[in-house]
Formats: sequence, C-alpha cells, structure tokens
Amino acid sequence: MTTSEGFADDRFAAVRQAFEENDEVGASVCVTVEGETVVDLWRGFADEARGRPWQRDTIVNVYSVTKTMTALTALLLADRGELEFEAPVARYWPEFAAGGKESVTVAQLMSHSSGLSGWREPITPEVLYDWEKTTSLLAAQEPFWEPGTASGYHGITQGYLVGEVVRRITGRTLGTVFREEIAEPLGADFHIGLPVSEDGRVADLIAPPEGSPFGPDSTELQLNAATNPELDQAITRTRAWRGAEIPAIGGHGNARSVAEIHALLANGGVAKGKRLLSEAGCRRVLEVQVEGPDLILGMKIRWGLGFAVNSGVMPNPDTIYWGGAGGSLALIDMNARLTFAYTMNKMAGGTTGDERGLGLVMATMLAS
Repeated sequence: MTTSEGFADDRFAAVRQAFEENDEVGASVCVTVEGETVVDLWRGFADEARGRPWQRDTIVNVYSVTKTMTALTALLLADRGELEFEAPVARYWPEFAAGGKESVTVAQLMSHSSGLSGWREPITPEVLYDWEKTTSLLAAQEPFWEPGTASGYHGITQGYLVGEVVRRITGRTLGTVFREEIAEPLGADFHIGLPVSEDGRVADLIAPPEGSPFGPDSTELQLNAATNPELDQAITRTRAWRGAEIPAIGGHGNARSVAEIHALLANGGVAKGKRLLSEAGCRRVLEVQVEGPDLILGMKIRWGLGFAVNSGVMPNPDTIYWGGAGGSLALIDMNARLTFAYTMNKMAGGTTGDERGLGLVMATMLAS
C-alpha cells in the first residue's frame, strides 16, 4: 500500500482507503459535489522504473475519456445555437454527404451510430496526425451499417467526425475551441493537443497485459476498429502523438482536471463560479439516441449525446459516464451534482475501464 497525497473530506475516507489499496504504479482520483472538490488525491510514480514521483500537476494520456471533452465542446456550441444535433452532418460539412451519408445526423456521430466506426482504407498510425487525410477518408466512405439502427463504438473516428463539424462551424480546431472556451476559463489542466512545454509533466503509460479484448470470434467490424491502425501504447510517449489533436483518444489531463471540468454538467452549466452552458443545454446529454448491443464493444449500452447513460447500475438515473483504454474513468451524477474522475498510468487489459476505477466509484457512491 502506498500513501496518497492530497486531501479527502472525512466523509470520503473510504475513497482514500480504496485508492491506496489499488494496485497502481501512479494514479489520481478526484470527486466534486455541488461544484466543491471533496477528494483530490494522487500517489505513486509517473514512470515504470518508479524513479519519477507522480506529483500534483502530473498529467497522463487518458485515451477515450478525451471523448467526454469533445462531447462537451459540441454541447457548448449547441447550447449557443451554432450546432443542431438533429441536423445532417452535411449541412456543416458538405463533402460528408458522399457514400450515401446525406441523412446522417450530428447526433449519430455523438452516439456512435453513424456507421463510421473505422476507416475502410488501411491506414498507419502516422495518418492520425494528418487531419485532412483522416477526415477526407471518412467523408468519402460508405457507412459499415445503416446509420441510426445500432451503435458501433467509434473508438478513434468519433473525434475526427465531431471535430470536423466543430471546425466547419467555428473555423477553429476542436482542441482550440476546447482550450479557449472551456479549459482556460476554468483554469483546467486538460489538453487536446499538448504543448511541448508540458512534456515534462506527462506520466508514461505502461502497457497492459498481453492479449486483445477481441478474440478469435471477433467480427470483421471489430477487427477493423481494433487494428486499423494498430496502436502500441509506446506511441503515446512521442512528441508527435502528444502534440497532435486526436479528439477521441489523445487528450492529456489528470483526475482533477476531468472532474472539475465535468462539474459544468453536474451543476447546470456552472463551474468555478462561471456559467458556460445553460441547464437545459447540459441536460441534453441525457437524451438517449440509441441503445442495445454495441456492434464493436459487444455489450449493451445506452448512448446519449457523447456519453453512455445509466442503464440501471448506478443509483441515480441521470448518471452519465465513459472510460478509456487501460482504466481511466469519468462519471457525472446529475441528480447528486457529483463528478468522479480517475486516471492512471498502469494500464489494465480492457477498453473502457477496469475494477480499480469501478471500486473507487462504488466507494464514492456509498459515501455520498
């Protein structure tokens, strides 16, 4: 057991205990209630050799928790009337109408139901750094299934799809809009496109146990999503990866930044004393777009606008969440006005979280 640094209100002592009992190299956990930070803990080391302590300002690539920030950026534009989720994507991005996609809506991008779970053309990891290439390929191709009939997790593509809609509307990249309109106003240390000046604070992701979540019975659709391109965790240690805007999986932050940003959604659009969204705009995230077995992940999910919506596991119905490959996790209980976030560098083998984060969530819910 490694002692954690930071603080936890006495009421949340069980969260500290669970955090210190987790099998970690380095990690952080944060909880906010009614906009107040009640847990902010970190422990361990930022590198596999355990020579670099995980500090208060250590950040890490959180993989798909990045999607929650991309969704929040789109929700902000919708709240301002600049984006309509019900509108065809082609209204904002005319080239997207190719391949029979003229009726695909922005909401279907947000809910992983557009049929664009991957690229049809084989690509290499380096192509992910080429925004024009990645988005042009997606605009030209046909969907893998009839849009709107089912979800199929858009593991990497969702960030480019939503990001290009944001770019067409604002003339700015998604990472720029997120930084200027959300992160900077809240003083939040989360980055979609990390400046080189911050490299020294980044924890190294440590590869998970061998083995893919997709086995021999995987469908062609699942294999395409998992292997085109095939990514090794070591790529996240490169400057090219950190600096690129990959709005589905490339974000860097820590639990504090994730939880304190999502306090916006938990508290009707207000965080750090600043109103960025209306309450109605926040609650749109709960609008379920599609539910049922996800064609990629193989499990039943209720997809709202950018987040999974509680399917009965959590005590409050208006709970949204999503996790990242290896274990990072973000959860927002809109009834309790609570946010939870967990980030780590020792990856587990799953794609959407693991028992370390889930145990911390349960300790948090019991305390609240």
